Amino acid sequence: MNKPRLSFWQIWNMSFGFLGIQFGFALQNGNVSRIFETLGASIEDIPILWIAAPVTGLIVQPIIGYLSDNTWGKLGRRRPFFLIGAILASIALFIMPNSPTLWFAAGMLWIMDASINISMEPFRAFVGDMLPDEQRTRGFAMQSFFIGIGAFVASWLPYAMTNWFDIPNTAPAGEIQPSVKFSFYFGGAVFLLAVLWTVIRTKEYSPEELASFDERIEENAVDRKKINYSGFVSRFIKGGTIWFIIGAIACYLVYSLQLEKELYILSGGITTFGIVQLLSMFLIRNGSTSNGFVHIITDLFTLPKTMLQLAFVQFFSWFALFAMWIYSTSAVTSHIYHTSDTTSAVYNEGADWVSGMFGWYNLFAAGFAFLLPVIAKKTNRKITHLIALFAGGIGLISFFFITNPDHLIYSMLGVGIAWASILSMPYAILTGSLPSNKMGVYMGIFNFFIVIPQILAASILGFLVKSAFNSESIYALILGGISMIVAGIITLFVNDRKGH
Repeated sequence: MNKPRLSFWQIWNMSFGFLGIQFGFALQNGNVSRIFETLGASIEDIPILWIAAPVTGLIVQPIIGYLSDNTWGKLGRRRPFFLIGAILASIALFIMPNSPTLWFAAGMLWIMDASINISMEPFRAFVGDMLPDEQRTRGFAMQSFFIGIGAFVASWLPYAMTNWFDIPNTAPAGEIQPSVKFSFYFGGAVFLLAVLWTVIRTKEYSPEELASFDERIEENAVDRKKINYSGFVSRFIKGGTIWFIIGAIACYLVYSLQLEKELYILSGGITTFGIVQLLSMFLIRNGSTSNGFVHIITDLFTLPKTMLQLAFVQFFSWFALFAMWIYSTSAVTSHIYHTSDTTSAVYNEGADWVSGMFGWYNLFAAGFAFLLPVIAKKTNRKITHLIALFAGGIGLISFFFITNPDHLIYSMLGVGIAWASILSMPYAILTGSLPSNKMGVYMGIFNFFIVIPQILAASILGFLVKSAFNSESIYALILGGISMIVAGIITLFVNDRKGH
């Protein structure tokens, strides 16, 4: 029996939570570098401070994917994760803009990003659960639409707070701007409400219903050793409470005692590790199997061929995106506004404009999302993705040639076209090659190919900007543009089962 086709409004409701999730990511992507600079970070330090985001995704998403594959409760299979992540992320969005020091903010980024990831990862698998293959491109395109709308509004919040509500966008040295603070408060509320809409308005298929649908069986199956890991895993999971307490105490001590900066990042990581373990303990007690971590490791060695091919596309695409997110503010304020003084009105005008431009590329992505299925039907999914990535690469490179900030909107048109495709086409191609009973864990593992290039970018971009680019961060955006074009070329070599 095949899965029934869902109506437009059913797909709308199941995707609506992404509106809130993107409020969180857009506020993070558009303002965290600004927060870091305001709290005293140098241009060279910014990439390594951002490393919390990809590392958190590397740890959290496979675990959450596995747990959501093997959990069933009153709220269903994926929806418990939507809700728990939304609650944690909303709290984090209220705390982040009140960071008293740079290294407290860096540690807080661990927790905020982990919380957002807990909500986001199951949404990808949700499309595979709920939609037949012929509707999955539309399902991921709908997610791209809500990502675009949510990010557009969230990205313009600092500008709106200042220009519509007269909330100041400047503050004394070392203090985060009030307009940024209120933007994060508003975003936290929207995050929770949007996810609640999906949780309440969408009903998941039961395990019995999913088993009855005509889905492809798992390929590349391997014999799994019948070893009893329950004792080890039980101790691992129950340690979550201890790790959470240690992390929370460490965060307090390193702040109050003004210890070394690395300890702030470490304490945030410990706290995040504890949160993930606590969540694991809760879900395993409600139906998840106890040897899931062993299965995750095993699945790493049995990846479908299509996933491995897409890994290279994702690597170069997300390297480019990460370069844009962490360096757009400094590139635009220095290259176009000719200042790096974070207390000046000119700098903050430029920073607000960058955040707004991030909104524009997301709005363009929302509009282009509805054209993706049409273009894919006329050509195929690979050609569609290639065209979009070429547009994004040209958009990033064009930053170098712009002197009027108003003209950045043309650059963002190209980036927005690429962003719409990055958020949908790889996943639409991938789901056709995945077994239904492992949709969540493979989606989590697929996230490795998003976070690994971000970790690499965080590790080397600071050195490159300082040593090779003479501290001119605009060249990091050019490098990102070249990387995105390379990703487009590699797309041609991916095996797509369905093709449209």
